[in-house]
Amino acid sequence: MGISLFDLTGKITLVTGSTHGLGMAMAKGLGHAGATIIVNGNSSQTKIDEAVQEFQKEGIKAFGYKFNVAIESEVIAAISKIESEVGSIAILINNAGIIKRIPLIEMEVSEFKEVVDIDLVSPFIVSKHVAKGMIARQNGKIINICSMMSELGRNSVGAYAAAKGGLKMLTKNMATEWGKHNVQVNGIGPGYFATEQTAPIRIDGHPFNDFIINRTPAAKWGNPEDLSGAAIFLSSKASDFVNGHILYVDGGILATIGKPSNEI
Repeated sequence: MGISLFDLTGKITLVTGSTHGLGMAMAKGLGHAGATIIVNGNSSQTKIDEAVQEFQKEGIKAFGYKFNVAIESEVIAAISKIESEVGSIAILINNAGIIKRIPLIEMEVSEFKEVVDIDLVSPFIVSKHVAKGMIARQNGKIINICSMMSELGRNSVGAYAAAKGGLKMLTKNMATEWGKHNVQVNGIGPGYFATEQTAPIRIDGHPFNDFIINRTPAAKWGNPEDLSGAAIFLSSKASDFVNGHILYVDGGILATIGKPSNEI
């Protein structure tokens, strides 16, 4: 019985922005738990096809769909196509996102809006249209990928923090409205993870690497696979009475004020 709580066999799962990085890592975790993965991206069909092949090489059933999560007409068309060609979406992970590291005083309004559109408005668009089917079936799981910036500020990421803070509250409101339909909506807030994107700043002696090691009680960067357990839990029957919660997978950063630089 304990094992079946986490069994996702046959669950069709749409993971936006899943051609690489943390999105792919979470999707692989769900795939190995039995889920059928819908890979999404917007950069190129080739990149999507390559990602699908990578999933399939690991024995994961996967299909790829290219669409822009911030354009409602594309989302509606893609969801219709997915449900027609593969089946009803049982799990949605809103992972697609961007960040622009620009001080607010120097940021153009258009740049601020672009970040908010992708990181906050697109989860609303995709969730709204996927949730319609979930509500009709009285069953579904939605996971919004939040951030530690849903709770904390940091220099030069004001637009991202504003969007991710909004996504935290959007998650709670989705849970409030859709909970009665047996649709659970939760969030995952990743800490700092070892990915290709962070490789240049994870070198010993790099100021930011030292900062993260010292700021994190676990004293290390997370591995992308560390998100899989949280994603599986929030996608499975094990979390059927968990709703409106943001699960931070951060090695303990949010639990502490940090340590003095001279602490041994």
